[in-house]
Amino acid sequence: MVRPLLVIPLLAAALGGIWLARGALQRWRDLRAAATYELAGERWPMLVRAGGAMVCGVCVTALTLLTALGAFGVLSRGRTGADRAQSAVDAAEAGAWPGSVPETAVRQQAAPPTAAASAAASGAASGAALGAATSAASAAPAGASAVASRFDSVGHPGGGELLQSAVLGPDGKPRNVRVWLPPQYAKEANARFPVVVMHAATPGKTADAEVPDVVEGVGAALQTGRIRPFILVAPEAPNGTAHPCELVAAAPAAVADDATLRATIAASFRTLPPGPTSWGALGVEGGAPCAAAAGLARPDLYGAAAAVSGRYDAAALAQTGAEAPAGSSAKLLLAAAKGDAAGLDAARKLQTALKAGPGPAAKAEVRVSDNVQDYTADRERLRLVRQAAQFLAETLTRAS
Repeated sequence: MVRPLLVIPLLAAALGGIWLARGALQRWRDLRAAATYELAGERWPMLVRAGGAMVCGVCVTALTLLTALGAFGVLSRGRTGADRAQSAVDAAEAGAWPGSVPETAVRQQAAPPTAAASAAASGAASGAALGAATSAASAAPAGASAVASRFDSVGHPGGGELLQSAVLGPDGKPRNVRVWLPPQYAKEANARFPVVVMHAATPGKTADAEVPDVVEGVGAALQTGRIRPFILVAPEAPNGTAHPCELVAAAPAAVADDATLRATIAASFRTLPPGPTSWGALGVEGGAPCAAAAGLARPDLYGAAAAVSGRYDAAALAQTGAEAPAGSSAKLLLAAAKGDAAGLDAARKLQTALKAGPGPAAKAEVRVSDNVQDYTADRERLRLVRQAAQFLAETLTRAS
């Protein structure tokens, strides 16, 4: 890369040298004319100008050489300490544990020891990252992704920070995952937070893009002090079907046990350990059946689930609840606006089917909320999201 700071003195030296050379030549011509008429002339002005022109020539040569070397990248060998530190960070990104770089700049999943070892060859900083990655990878649960995930900031809705990365899905293909950090995440540097997974209903979309009221509603509830803070995680809905949550209601294991997602989030952010006391599920409208299915299928993983304005396959979900791990009990909120007759009817049918179901299904704690009423559908949805967030925050463990 050509360095502008070298080009400026190069031009100045070249112009000065030309001016001095012309002056010396003019003085030399005057001396020759004087000698023709046998007159004596002062040689010092010519010598001074000639010497100055030679100095400028040397400067021009040196600056030209330095500029050319910079253009071909040779000067990159003489990098400063800051450049070397940045190089170490770049190398660590290939397989470093998130703690090896500032969390606000890069949040990424731990890489396996083999990937981290290749990054360690770049220098001492990468070697430190290797040690952290190796110890973290040995503690990661089975099924964790072998591809490091880097989360980049994409906005600040609801007073928090929204980040995005590509994480392998259950089918082994990359999918976008968005994470919303509450304002308290940046203020409480040592605190660990519970997690709520938001399910989307549109293939290829995340829940925050599908229903923006989700993030705004949670942020508003936090600002008013109605709920305790938690982290929202929004994985992209799978492709292959127009209604992913209808498929999930019949096969809930497709979303309930996403080990890769849990391992990535736990490795990249300050979260409470995955489990029923610290992880929950949320779905709004088309995503509600997904949240209900996750909460009913694995209450040992998701301690609470909130489904807002959904339509449910009561028989399929009752069977899902009956097949839940023995000794576990699902906690489920089914919320719909007071004027949403179809939504309330679907919620009550699901509640009845679960009570009449066998095994763990009958033990599920199901609440039906029907008291939300407002002027517009958007305002009602916002209030329903706040209600769901309050239910999840009260059920899950507070940040610690």
